[in-house]
Amino acid sequence: MGDGRYFDEMTLAGGKVRPVYSKIARWLGATSTEHLASRRAQAELLFRRMGITFAVYGEKDAGERLIPFDIIPRIMLRSEWARLEAGLLQRVKALNCFLKDVYGAQEIIKAGKIPADLILKNSEFRPEMVGRPVPHDIYVQIAGIDVVRTGEDDFYVLEDNVRTPSGVSYMLENREVMMRLMPDLFAEHRVAPVENYPDVLLAALRSVAPLGSSGQSTIALLTPGRFNSAYYEHSFLADKLGVELVEGRDLFVEDDKLYMRTTQGAKKIDVLYRRIDDNFIDPEVFNPDSVLGVPGLMRAYHAGNVTLANAVGTGVADDKAIYTYVPEIIEFYLGEKAILKNVPTWRCREPEALRHVLANLPDLVVKEVNGSGGYGMLVGPRATKAQIETFAAKLTKDPNNFIAQPTLALSTTPTFFDTGIAPRHVDLRPFVLTGTNGVRVVPGGLTRVALIENSLVVNSSQGGGTKDTWIVDDSIFDAPAAFQSQSQSQSQLA
Repeated sequence: MGDGRYFDEMTLAGGKVRPVYSKIARWLGATSTEHLASRRAQAELLFRRMGITFAVYGEKDAGERLIPFDIIPRIMLRSEWARLEAGLLQRVKALNCFLKDVYGAQEIIKAGKIPADLILKNSEFRPEMVGRPVPHDIYVQIAGIDVVRTGEDDFYVLEDNVRTPSGVSYMLENREVMMRLMPDLFAEHRVAPVENYPDVLLAALRSVAPLGSSGQSTIALLTPGRFNSAYYEHSFLADKLGVELVEGRDLFVEDDKLYMRTTQGAKKIDVLYRRIDDNFIDPEVFNPDSVLGVPGLMRAYHAGNVTLANAVGTGVADDKAIYTYVPEIIEFYLGEKAILKNVPTWRCREPEALRHVLANLPDLVVKEVNGSGGYGMLVGPRATKAQIETFAAKLTKDPNNFIAQPTLALSTTPTFFDTGIAPRHVDLRPFVLTGTNGVRVVPGGLTRVALIENSLVVNSSQGGGTKDTWIVDDSIFDAPAAFQSQSQSQSQLA
């Protein structure tokens, strides 16, 4: 399947199938293109019935659309996952320590480990949070850490998402669809469950309720509303968690406490899982024109009467310039070496790094430090001469706003198209949940796949799709596989 230029997670360059994909390879060999196309059509129908859509802002026809789903799962051994999990837990613990420090004693700045201006002048740094403790000292209850693979044992963190990470609804729905359409293939692999994510998230949110909360804490999910591109996920999660989905107009603050309007009167909220950016969350403190947030919310927050998940000000920790210091952050707070590597990165704010980047733009990926969604970036090897010249001008004018990285040889996985099966580049977004009850990672995560040939951009807004991610027991590959024939499979799946 792989062409030798990249690490293919199913097939090595010599044509040998990696053991973890042995059952998948047999299944693909025994299944016709027509049958795979039929299964894909059924999956699309299920997604449409579920209402799984997203919107792309700024497009002429920016209507709701399905994220393309590939029916060939991505497989990873538990032994491989164990190392990833350890690195993710370490990374999120360190980022929580970093946020507590930069809004507190700022020891990392005093120690000279990170330039002060990179934190204090960061657009995501919130001075309003300095000296203001958050409940239980937990800033990041939900993190989505983007990971890429380049070899058998080589994993890199591409970026940290600790503001309002999205995508978990697609992870859960992908699994549900795969279990419905391919139960025999699923059962053969002893796949680690992800269906308990809502229970783990709910437990984490309940655990971080303010200390003064009495009885069972009340949780609500704050959405900007149905015109937001991730509104489906907001409503999906509220339903799975069994909590109210609210907009700013449904809430009010009185006596420094947050309340929700209900048909039975006002109800106090203890934990607000917010999916609104800092700038819009409270017009009294941030953007005065915001109609999405709640006037007075920050007063209730600072009074310790409500927990916001994630905390206000977490964006400073997922800035791409701060990302370059995460290995140092881990060592500073935990006294440990980073388990997961960062992608080598040039900080364009440093003159020597800027000179190197400008001289090598055709070979590099350049990103805005606060960019997201695949926007505001240059992929040098895929860029035109005009695009490179435009980016060179941007870099020269505002180098502080950019970082640059080598073009990583992202791994590929088999992906189904009408013309057959072909390798496509993938990344992985596992979700890390933190509460007073511990730090947990649901095994797997959202695999995003670049459906365009040779593309390295996996974002759904840029034409990417998704796959189900299976974490499977190593032991099942020690014994002969009991693979069913195509006819047996089809009779069970019909």
